Amino acid sequence: MGIVKISDELHEEVRKNSCVMERSINSQAEFWMKIGRLAEQNPTLTYEQIIEQEKKNQNVTMMKLINE
Repeated sequence: MGIVKISDELHEEVRKNSCVMERSINSQAEFWMKIGRLAEQNPTLTYEQIIEQEKKNQNVTMMKLINE
């Protein structure tokens, strides 16, 4: 495990978002880094497409709660 230095402002944004998403600060930062890496590697995909692909990679099944 390494140490990554980030600005105080970015750390505060990570902290606030981690509360909303019910993740630890480290988990939130790791999630953002992973999604950012995938976005750079797949510039034609949207955020939603990246998330859907990751769900498929992890064999996550989703249940619809509301009929559209």
